Formats: sequence, structure tokens, C-alpha cells
Amino acid sequence: MLTNAPKGTKDIMPKDVYKWQYVEKKFREICNNYGFKEVRTPVFEHTELFTRGVGDTTDIVEKQMYTFKDYAQRSITLKPEGTSPVVRAFVEHKTYAEVQPTKMFYIIPCFRYEKPQSGRLREFHQLGIETFGTGNMLADAEIIGLASDFLSELGIKDVELHINSIGCPECRKKHREALREFLLPKYDQLCDACKGRFDKNPMRILDCKSPVCQKLVQGAPMMLDYLCDDCRNAFEELQANLTAMGVDFVVDPGIVRGLDYYTKTAFEFVSNNIGAQGTVCGGGRYDNLIEEIGGPAIPGVGFGLGIERLLLVMEANGVEIPEPDGASAFIAFMGERGRNYALKLTRELRDMGIKTEMDVLARNLKGQLKYADRIGAKYAVVIGDNELDEGVVILKDMANSTQESVKIENIKNVLIEKKGR
Repeated sequence: MLTNAPKGTKDIMPKDVYKWQYVEKKFREICNNYGFKEVRTPVFEHTELFTRGVGDTTDIVEKQMYTFKDYAQRSITLKPEGTSPVVRAFVEHKTYAEVQPTKMFYIIPCFRYEKPQSGRLREFHQLGIETFGTGNMLADAEIIGLASDFLSELGIKDVELHINSIGCPECRKKHREALREFLLPKYDQLCDACKGRFDKNPMRILDCKSPVCQKLVQGAPMMLDYLCDDCRNAFEELQANLTAMGVDFVVDPGIVRGLDYYTKTAFEFVSNNIGAQGTVCGGGRYDNLIEEIGGPAIPGVGFGLGIERLLLVMEANGVEIPEPDGASAFIAFMGERGRNYALKLTRELRDMGIKTEMDVLARNLKGQLKYADRIGAKYAVVIGDNELDEGVVILKDMANSTQESVKIENIKNVLIEKKGR
């Protein structure tokens, strides 16, 4: 057990971590281009933040949160999603008093206790952005555009944008009544979780993953038919904005999203190449969340995107992530004098920004050169007593096995020149 990672978690080893670094780098770059700045929040929060923000009828709060009592008997939860902690930070630091809008992004681990499956783990990693301080649909279009550009930049071509409006609290009242009336004759056939949602939040039944419930909600009243004028106008404006940006979309009345804080805009980027868990990126507007957790009445909009699932989609699209280069130079040595000079030269080359390695296992020269080849070093510099006496080193090109003598005082400049080619 001590040598196995906990169920639903996964080590990211050096042979794979470069893929994660590539995705994270691309995300940071596009967020910077769009004017978003990074925020970092704690791994755990007070449990009430999620019960109030995410909603106590959601699967996350009901079944999936890692919640525990600390030594002071306070209820603490490992964060299952990224938006609520960022909202909490926005309120706590009174960022709402600064010039608006506030645009932030994050790269975080999240934790949910659920059955592990492809692209879905108990510890997973999420990229996300949030925009606070505006209810204008230009902000919604901007973050959807960012997500679309990001996926395109990664070489993903098989995703489709689905959008919906899930209204505001006022127009949702009429929809809830119509939905309860539709579901009442089928109540006894609903799963236990959906029976609990029937009174509190029947819209969540539309998002149930149970095949039985999915069949029961076919033909159910859709929120789009109950939108108030404000929500309908906002949804039409969003579609016009996306069209002006050249972002293709499909209106999908079935999108609900799994968190209670959403209002108006809800969207998903969906892939058909990763099995049942097809949502690659999901988000929407949450105009009441900041006020709900104790802040002023300020609207917000954002999205979350799972890195594990994103990498699956990239693989399905045949995207090849470039592997990092091997060492520019490997310093091989013989004898004590050669070792001492190798230590000095290795440090000087690293200080100059040249990726350099040397042997730390006391191999013989043949073993050192074999290791240099295995790690993909471009050049090997061989230093021994004879070379030091002659004031030269041997520079070996590992690609074609050619070699030349280089004066010791020139080796650093030669390696810098070769690095720049």
C-alpha cells in the first residue's frame, strides 16, 4: 500500500510532465494576451463556502467533497472546484473596490470523491478564468472566445461549442413549476438523488447521469421557453457577439451545468473522441454568487477546464507535444584533475544558460559517453590529465560521432556558438 498512490490519484512522472508544462505555458500565454492575471488560492477552504456557493443539492456537495474537521473542530474541505475560492478571495481582499472588471486565471488541483474513469480522477487539475464586475454579454463572449482560441492553439479540432441560457432566479421560478408538474407523474421512478432534488432544485434532475432519469426527462419543459425579457435579450446578445467574433456554436437547451450558482449563460465545449465524459471545457455566468457568499452584488462569469481530459482530447486529435531538448553539453572526465575541472566547467556553463550535465556515478569514460547518448546530449566535452596538460579538451558531436580538439579557454564560446545555431 505504501508504494501505491491512493485510488483516483495519479503520479505525473518526468517522462510525461513536459506535456502538462506545455499546456500550462500555452494557457498562461493566452490569458496574458487577453489581460487575465493569475490568482492562487489555498488548497482547502471552509466547507460552508462550497455548500453555499456550489449548492447543497449538487452531486459535488452531496457525495463528492473531501471534508474533514481540523484540530479546532472547524469543517474544512479540499476545494472541489475553482470558482468559489476565487470569489472568496475577491471579496476578502476587497478587489471589488478597484477598477473593474477584474480578470483572473488559475491553475489548480481539485478534489472530488467519485468513481475514477478515463479523464476523471479524484485529484484532478483545472485551468480556469473568472471575470468579475460586469453583466455585459461582451464578457461572456470574451471568455468563450478565449477558450475557443486556446483549444485551437493546442491543435484540437473535434470540439463543438454548445450554449444555453438557464435564466435568472425570477424566470426560473416559472420553469421550476412547469418542470415539477411534468415530473410529478414520474416521481416514483426517479432515482433517490433526484427525488431529493424535486422540491429544492428540479432543474438538476435534467443533468442526472442515471439512464432511467435521462429517459424520464425527455420532452421536459426547457428553460429557453421560460426566459424573462432580460435573460432572453442577453442570450440573443451573446449569440450576436459570438457570431461577430466568428465563433461557431450550437444552441443546446439541455445544458444545465452541475453547479447551482450559474445564471443566464451556460456553455460547454464538447468532444466526441473521449467516451461518455465528452465535456472538455464548461462554464457560464453567476451573477448572484458573490453576493451569496457575503460580498456586494457584483456579477461574474468564467469557465473551468480539466487538464487530464484536455490531454486525452489532444491525443485523440493526434496532437504531438514537442519533447524538451536533451542537454546541450555533457562533461565527461578522467582522473582527479579532470573531475575538478569538469565540476568548474559544468557550473560555469550552467551559469551561462547552457543546459549541461556531468556524471555523478563514477562511471568510466566509455560509460559516461554511453550515458550522454542516452540522455540526448548534443555534445560531449572530454577532459583528462593529458588534455589538461596540453591545454585542450575533446569536443565530440554525439549525432555524428565526429570530434575535434578545442583550446580550454575557447570551449565555452564554442558551446555558446553551437547552442545558437
